[in-house]
Amino acid sequence: MYLKRTDRPIFVKDHLGRSIARTDLPPPDIKRWVARRKAVVVAAVDGGMLTHEEAYEMYDLTEEELDQWREALGKHGLNALRVTSIQRYRK
Repeated sequence: MYLKRTDRPIFVKDHLGRSIARTDLPPPDIKRWVARRKAVVVAAVDGGMLTHEEAYEMYDLTEEELDQWREALGKHGLNALRVTSIQRYRK
């Protein structure tokens, strides 16, 4: 089996500074989104491991969803990505 070469990074740093690889990404058929999984996807897109379009298609996300995750994580940290905390951290 051969891997396709790309100019994208193999490892990126997550919100806590840990290295994540493509194998750390949630599976494409994920049904239950927890805060940690959302943060990993945001880190992969921000780090260049995934393009925005790949993330939208792979995880059936909208542009607004990914932007909300990115903004919440950047402003308030991992707790803002919890479903029970969305109302608290909204504008």
